[in-house]
Amino acid sequence: MCLEAMKSIIAAEEEALEIKLLAQKEAQAAIEEAEKTGKEKVAATLASAGEEITHLKRLADQKAAGQAVELASTTANRQATIRARAERRLDETAQMIVERIQNS
Repeated sequence: MCLEAMKSIIAAEEEALEIKLLAQKEAQAAIEEAEKTGKEKVAATLASAGEEITHLKRLADQKAAGQAVELASTTANRQATIRARAERRLDETAQMIVERIQNS
């Protein structure tokens, strides 16, 4: 009976060891799968972020181009206004000079 009990204990220990090894293998496989999935998600996120950055940069460039056109138009209008005012003043100044010469 003692020999039977020892055989039974040894068998139980061997079975427990096999269960433990199987659990370790399954845990390692789960870790590897989680790492793989994590790396794939990181790569997908980076790709998506890159696409979004490209899109946002394109939008910013378009907006900047529109603002540059608007600024150029505003600047041209101001330049024309200043030029017209300067020409008017030049004419007024020339008239003043002529009047002063005639009056002197």
